[in-house]
Amino acid sequence: MDSDRRSAQVERLEVVDTGRRRRWSEDEKLKIVLESLQAPRQVAATARRYGVSRSLLLRWRRSFRPEPKDAAHQPGFVPAMVVAELGSTSCPVAPASNGGSIEIEFAAGVRMRIAGTVDAATLKAAVAALADGRLR
Repeated sequence: MDSDRRSAQVERLEVVDTGRRRRWSEDEKLKIVLESLQAPRQVAATARRYGVSRSLLLRWRRSFRPEPKDAAHQPGFVPAMVVAELGSTSCPVAPASNGGSIEIEFAAGVRMRIAGTVDAATLKAAVAALADGRLR
């Protein structure tokens, strides 16, 4: 039951490059993007005209979009600095109004999570001990 003997042998196999993958220069991409921005609802028509997909054209538009002017003022992570107080008084540290907590990660990889009301002197001593590496 060997079907290979009855089938025709392939003597020559030719691979034809269809050229479907094109390389667009940055100048060509910018020209296409600017054309798609000329009038409303021009993305699909411009994409058809140049033979690219709408999603690719939209990706090019996002990449050529200018940075927002207030990008430096967007919310993000802000590292906290621990500084010594001049006159230390022992007062309770109140939690955030939304019932949140504070998490401190030290350089050694140790984390401290504070939730609820904590005495400031106790908190200061615990942070100092973790920062010095006495507590693990």
